[in-house]
Amino acid sequence: MHRVLLTCPPMIGLVDRFQEAFAAAGLDIVVPDFTQIVPEARLIDMVPEYDGWIIGDDPATRAVFTAGVQGRLKAAVKWGVGTDNVDFAACRDLGLPITNTPDVFGREVADLAMHYLLALARETYAIDAGIRAGGWPKPSGISLWNKRAGVVGFGDIGRNTAKRMLAHDLEVVVFDPFVDAAALPEGVSLRDWPNVEDLDFLMFTAPLTPETHHMFDEEVLALVKPGLRLINVGRGPVVAQTAVVAGLESGRIHSTALDVFEIEPLAPDNPLRAYGSRCLFGSHNGSNTQDAVTAVSHKAVKLLAGFLTP
Repeated sequence: MHRVLLTCPPMIGLVDRFQEAFAAAGLDIVVPDFTQIVPEARLIDMVPEYDGWIIGDDPATRAVFTAGVQGRLKAAVKWGVGTDNVDFAACRDLGLPITNTPDVFGREVADLAMHYLLALARETYAIDAGIRAGGWPKPSGISLWNKRAGVVGFGDIGRNTAKRMLAHDLEVVVFDPFVDAAALPEGVSLRDWPNVEDLDFLMFTAPLTPETHHMFDEEVLALVKPGLRLINVGRGPVVAQTAVVAGLESGRIHSTALDVFEIEPLAPDNPLRAYGSRCLFGSHNGSNTQDAVTAVSHKAVKLLAGFLTP
């Protein structure tokens, strides 16, 4: 049996479902005591004791991998799509086999993205809050059929989000330097960033890279159409929080839905909390459905077992 460290909360939440798969793959899974991520110093002590590692959002740094290969570590899999917390270059340098599980959550995250867009359009979050407070609010929302939405990033999540937008009669424009305009579906057009002046909605589905870090900042905020509804289901640092706060304060941003933040979890004194029902918050949970977690977890087990028992 190969001893494997599991530090991925969504997979841990359903871990009993995968015991048969673990056993069939010859994996002895160990779940440490932690909440969202395991700190780097603790990982440096723990990882060398395992043959494999299924990584969540932990700081999978060069120091951790170096310590790992000096011990028992032979392979790792980053559960899910995002890889900004994993030093893949260090793994290459160390000769450590590693992969993520790409193109697996597009539909799930896109479902949540569309939920956020509809909630901002019809202000359902404000209605709910008002009713719970004893009122009976009836804010006048906006229709979708005559509106334009921008999607930043046209990978798996972006493509699935655009499909859902088109079904709601939105005009969709895409910002992605790696996309061929000729390959876009009917009803979707390509633009250069940051041509955002005529957008009613701006949706971020992009991964975090040096190029996307703070791509929405105060300079871009100055370009947007007043009353913009902004949504981020990609990675928190793609959108500068200072720009969001400034936009909410000035009114250039009507409201925002953020499933991800620059620093997670959201601190009790975070300035975004001051804007009440104009901010709809998530907990970086866009991919977390039982169906998707089950499918991706089985994929992660298969990939890791392939590395460990070629």
